[in-house]
Parts: sequence; C-alpha cells; structure tokens
Amino acid sequence: MSSSVGLTAITPLAGDVVIDLQAVWKRYYLRSAHNVDLKHAVLHLPSLLRERKAVEFWALKDVSLQVRRGECVGIIGHNGSGKSTLLGLIAGVLRPDRGRVEVRGQVAPLLQLGLGFHPELTGRENAVLNAVLLGLRRKQVRERLEDIIAFAELGNFIDQPVRTYSSGMHSRLAFSVAIHVDADIMLLDEVLAVGDERFRQKCLDRLQAEIRSGKTALFVSHSMDAVKRFCSRAVLLDHGDKLAEGSVDEVAMRYQRIRVV
Repeated sequence: MSSSVGLTAITPLAGDVVIDLQAVWKRYYLRSAHNVDLKHAVLHLPSLLRERKAVEFWALKDVSLQVRRGECVGIIGHNGSGKSTLLGLIAGVLRPDRGRVEVRGQVAPLLQLGLGFHPELTGRENAVLNAVLLGLRRKQVRERLEDIIAFAELGNFIDQPVRTYSSGMHSRLAFSVAIHVDADIMLLDEVLAVGDERFRQKCLDRLQAEIRSGKTALFVSHSMDAVKRFCSRAVLLDHGDKLAEGSVDEVAMRYQRIRVV
C-alpha cells in the first residue's frame, strides 16, 4: 500500500501512459442524521451535536489504473461505486488520501456540465469565462467563440442571461464549450443526456470524431450500448473496489451479474 499523495505528473510517465493511478484510496466522512422535531432539537441541541459522529466512508479502495494515449476506457458500475470520484481525482478537483495520481496533458472534465455558469451572465459571456477556466488563452477563445456558439445552436438566446435557459439549453452550451477546448484528455460523466435526440446524436458524432483523432477519454455511463460504441476496454467498480478490467463485453457481462444479485 502506497502512502504517497500526488495530483500532477512531475516526471514523465512511462511510454504512452497519460493517466496513472497507483493504489489510490479516497475517503469521505458522513455524519449520521437524526429525525427529531424542532422542540426536541432546541432543547437537546448540545447532546445532538455530540452524538453526530462522523462515519468513515471509503469511496475508492486501493484502485490502480493506467490509460494510454488514444484509448477510450469505459468506467461502469452501479450508483455509488466510485466512478465520479475516480474522474474527480483525475480532473484534479479531489485529492487522494493514499496512493498516487499522475496525469500528463490538458484535461477537459465534462462532468457536471455548466456547473460554473453564472446565471446573470449571458450565454456568450459564460462561454468565454468557462473556456478560459478550462485552459484556453483569450486569443484562442476569440478564435473559437463563433464555433462554440454555432455548435450550441442557441440562436438569439446566446445573448440572454443563462438564468433564462432551460436545462437542455444549459447543457448544450456547456458541452459545446468543453468540446472546443481541444484538450488531450476528456473525462465524460453521463454527458450524453444533452438536449433532444438530434442534438444528442450530434454530440455522439463529435465525441467519436475526437476519439478517432487520437484523444484519450474516460467515459462513465450506465448505457452499455454507448460504452461498447466508444470504448476499447472497460473497468468495473463496485463499492469502491475495482472488480474487473478488460474487454468491454467481458466487463459488461460481469456488471450484469452484479446487477442481478
């Protein structure tokens, strides 16, 4: 068990490996809930606070994984298995409690689309802001802005405050920004529920083109059809443990057996 902790690669990774997780553990602390009425809570607040002890929860346990340049790896498992935590560690928004996470290359985290949008700014303004936050220089943003706007297909709404957007419009703009960052590594977490069927297919086609061009991707989805379409291999997580890694068909069969039990 390794006790070293890291987030970004300081020395070059071996060969074409661009994502390297070694014996990674990630812990959260959960507090127990009390179902009490308001009067009881006011009268007994000090004792309730003492009783609310944090419970240790390991979202990932001793997980190792290597991903090479140009691969698309599917991450599958039931809700709460650790999939999003794994992507959060690779994106750098989480730190491992044990083990090592090394990433080489620019990362585009298509995780919670539009999470950083400001509701009072227009779609255009949010597109510029988020593109900069995702790593583009201002000159690059200016060069790509019209392509971002065209892909999102928001029409005149692009100059309206984002608070007026539907959830579908919100996701369209966020996906368009992320896909135009031209990152080396894409982290995709159930991002295909974007807009209507026609626009969803457009996103699928664009993702497939990015992967074929040699981009590296980690793809979290409950859709086995989507995983089989995009991924060359898959990893199965269950309650924080890595249960299987290999061909998509073999890992999908293992996943189906877990779901039946």
